[in-house]
Amino acid sequence: MNGKRFGITRRTALGASVVGLVLGLAACAPEAPRSEPSADPEPKRTTAPSASPQPGTKPELLLASLAKQSDIAVIDPALPDAQAVVRTISVGGAPWGLGVHAESGVAYAATAEGLAVVDLDAGKRTALVQYQHPAPFQSVGEYRPGGLGLAVSPDGSRVYVAVTTGEGRDNLEVFDTSKGVFVGSVAVGMRPFDVLVAPDGSWAATVDHDGFTVTVVDAVTLKPTQHTVAPFGTEGGLASWEKPHYGAVDADGTILLPYQGLVVARLDPLTGEVTTVKSNADSHSHGTALAGQKLLTVGTGAFGNANGEPNLSILNLESGDEQVVPLSPPHETVAVWTNALGAEFAALGGGNTRDEGWDGLTLVSLADLSVRSIPMPGYPQVVVSFAAR
Repeated sequence: MNGKRFGITRRTALGASVVGLVLGLAACAPEAPRSEPSADPEPKRTTAPSASPQPGTKPELLLASLAKQSDIAVIDPALPDAQAVVRTISVGGAPWGLGVHAESGVAYAATAEGLAVVDLDAGKRTALVQYQHPAPFQSVGEYRPGGLGLAVSPDGSRVYVAVTTGEGRDNLEVFDTSKGVFVGSVAVGMRPFDVLVAPDGSWAATVDHDGFTVTVVDAVTLKPTQHTVAPFGTEGGLASWEKPHYGAVDADGTILLPYQGLVVARLDPLTGEVTTVKSNADSHSHGTALAGQKLLTVGTGAFGNANGEPNLSILNLESGDEQVVPLSPPHETVAVWTNALGAEFAALGGGNTRDEGWDGLTLVSLADLSVRSIPMPGYPQVVVSFAAR
């Protein structure tokens, strides 16, 4: 991974000693520079999906955090490439995690400066709430302090934000949406890339990248329970590549964590029991999402004990069948987008955290595996889907 830092506000960054400390908490081993990121990979095989919405259906849109800007983008993949970005909304420096409560039309973005509350109908930020553990300086990139993963409770009453200070102290902060304030904070594992929430809202969990752990937090008591999930062991510590980045939650509450395109760990969040499912993607795992019983996982290439190229794995958790779609350059996260005719697509953010991605979004049809590239300035990193109101 890459430790570059760039100023994004007028606040003064701390000195070199702090920078060294932040980089010392790096999740992945140093590596030689790979190929330069492409500003616009060669367009692939498909054009914009064309379909007329059926009466009574709510079209799905995408929301992406533009990690090298201070904006989020609302995207309609049903439109031609040049029109697909419907609008951008200023939210705060270096946005990372995103969540949407579709019924209220409110979105939330974990920025380096605080939690942004966004009215999607109006297309504007309505609040920027400082974290209980604010960042000591402002920057962009994987190692910047501030908000990382984010999840909204099913009823929209809470937003859970993973916050890192860049000084080895990381927390899950709890935001009450009716009061507009943070009402709790829980210490979690190191550098929580992702936040997950139970289907019934009974717990939230952080995927602690540098700790080989998942921290499950009871929604009522805020009591944390930490589970080590390390299918390949913890040897190498911070320099190891065999660590979790992102997760998905099955309908029964099981947490799914892909590792290296070699296995998917299934974690029972209540008991800590871990079982594994084999994968043949053989590519360093980042973002993941569920389309029914198909687990979609972004593979970023050959690192650690993964030897393959960047790809998208489509793994059927019931049958074990797997389809692997080559991708170049590496991407970061994936969401499931459904068009007006019910066809499903994997929507992948090109903003790879090692700074090897591209300024755009890639769509992969889950029906025929055709690929479409949509250029998009700002380095879209986290992508989520939501139903338009």
